[in-house]
Amino acid sequence: MNYEQFFADKIAELKAEGRYRVFADIERQAGKFPKAFVHSDSGEVKEITVWCSNDYMGMGQNPAAIKAMSDTAASYGVGAGGTRNISGTMHEHILLEDSLADLHQKESALLFQSGWIANLTTLSTVASLIPGCVIVSDSKNHNSMIEGIRHSRAEKHIFRHNDLEDLENILKSIDPDLPKLIAFESVYSMDGDIGPIKEICDLADKYGAMTFLDEVHAVGLYGKRGGGIAEREGQMDRITIIQGTLAKAYGVIGGYIAGTKAMCDFVRSYGSGFIFSSSMPPAVAAAARANVEYMKEHNELRTQHQERAATLKQRFRDAGLPVMDSQSHIVPLMVGDAILCKQASDDLMRLHNIYVQPINYPTVERGTERLRFTPTPHHSDEVMDELLKAVVEVWGRLGLKAAA
Repeated sequence: MNYEQFFADKIAELKAEGRYRVFADIERQAGKFPKAFVHSDSGEVKEITVWCSNDYMGMGQNPAAIKAMSDTAASYGVGAGGTRNISGTMHEHILLEDSLADLHQKESALLFQSGWIANLTTLSTVASLIPGCVIVSDSKNHNSMIEGIRHSRAEKHIFRHNDLEDLENILKSIDPDLPKLIAFESVYSMDGDIGPIKEICDLADKYGAMTFLDEVHAVGLYGKRGGGIAEREGQMDRITIIQGTLAKAYGVIGGYIAGTKAMCDFVRSYGSGFIFSSSMPPAVAAAARANVEYMKEHNELRTQHQERAATLKQRFRDAGLPVMDSQSHIVPLMVGDAILCKQASDDLMRLHNIYVQPINYPTVERGTERLRFTPTPHHSDEVMDELLKAVVEVWGRLGLKAAA
């Protein structure tokens, strides 16, 4: 077999379908977000406005976090020196885990290198080691949750997205004596809709199931202190396992779970993705803790964030653009074609210095390709005016569908 030809052919398939992913070579500038520089292959450097960052609050440039990171690196050095079990548990890790447990009003929290690893490790560990555990999973759960469920080899059932009737029918069909885990998200990142947390918890109570809630796109952004949708709706105490990230609203990197002391200790002691991974650099933990604590006290930023998202949605609607219904801060514009979606993204960057990444299959279903905008408190009316003008121009020139 010609291995190199196989690799080349598979890449060619992606390019022909408009699904080949090109990474923008970005140079962020602390204090200037959402402005940044992009480097081209030719060596050209130009200023752009970033409209697709998951740094939803611009906290990656928070002076308190920058100072915490630099001070801690100067004190500790830049690495942790091992896994958490072998010399790699730094005091900053303990302080951050305490801060996260407090955020979610749980007994304990456990850090991971990323949210993806947190989901994979926790779901695979819990479901594989609880005898007879059955997982019931929302059909639009994130890839990391799907992989965790797959690796567990536990019996699984998929319920239609946010469909409580379908969920209950599945729960009814499972032997009542078997342990069950309902896995779902609060904010679904591609459509921007929100899971019915209270109602799912009601069904979990009725049928004796645990709950696993992914709050990755909600922590820092919702609730009085940033505890997510579950905090906003007064449901945190009803969730067995809350999973979150430090890489989005908190602007740093890393993932975590929060729950009872026994549950976190169980995953700490049995989870391969935790046991065999080198630990987070202490300077990163210090920066993350600075931002978590900052966001607990600055609810006004969440108010500003929601206003910016609502304003952009309305301006897209007023311009006749096909903005998808979204209950959250995520603002998707439907394109419905992979090649045209990539062309629209390329043209916005090339002609208007606006960066928004095309979202194509397998991230979303074929025929639902879209541009996904994530306005922040730092996106002013001026840059929003520039965006609207550019999107309307590109939409018209490419003949893209307007709102129905």
